[in-house]
Formats: sequence, C-alpha cells, structure tokens
Amino acid sequence: MEFRSQCPIASTLDIVGDKWSLLILRSMVVGATSYSDFLASAEKISTNILAERLRRLEDAGLIARTTARQGSIRGAYALTPRGAELIPALQELARWGEANIPDRWEAPERFYAARPEDFGEAAPADG
Repeated sequence: MEFRSQCPIASTLDIVGDKWSLLILRSMVVGATSYSDFLASAEKISTNILAERLRRLEDAGLIARTTARQGSIRGAYALTPRGAELIPALQELARWGEANIPDRWEAPERFYAARPEDFGEAAPADG
C-alpha cells in the first residue's frame, strides 16, 4: 500500500479513513462476521462498497476471511490481532460522539467491554 506521507495519523487514515471501514470494524467488535451481517447495519452500506472495504481491510491485515460456515458459500470475517488493536480508538470515538453530539444512541455495553486480547488469530481461508 502506498501512503501519502510518513505521518502515522495520515497513514492510518489512508487505511481506515473512509466513511465505512471503522463502521465495519465496529460491527465486528459486537459480533458481525458475515457479509450479510455488515449489509444489515443501520448505515446501509452498498454491496460494491462493502466488498471493496472488506478487501482493503484484509489487505491491510486488519481482518481475515475464514473458511465458509457449513451451508454458506461465503466465508466469515474476523478481526486479526492487528485490527483488534484499534478497539480502544473505536471506543474513544464512540465516547466522544455520545458526549458531544446530541441525540446519538449509546453503544452497547459489549462494545465497551471488548478488549483487543479478546480477539485471537483468525484462521486463513481455504484456497
């Protein structure tokens, strides 16, 4: 991946700075694992954008596609330890939004209870 500068903030934003990537990671923290789980989010991501963002997050090593569940043609997705390291930043963004933007819903307790060490190494996809 090419980065626009050596600034760590700019480089991080080059990976997750679009309007969907952090929401995909947020969904994974609270249990989303399948393509259909991500499509069901309140933000209504389109299928082509979702596919591209999942691929980008996988290429960056933040998520891994695991083998398909029985009866499913698609694999599931899991946070990698590298992706899980973003959990505290996601939690702080949520806290800031709850405190500073009126009329926002409160994130579920399981979101705030999540810790990076709760997410193990994801198994690689077959193939």
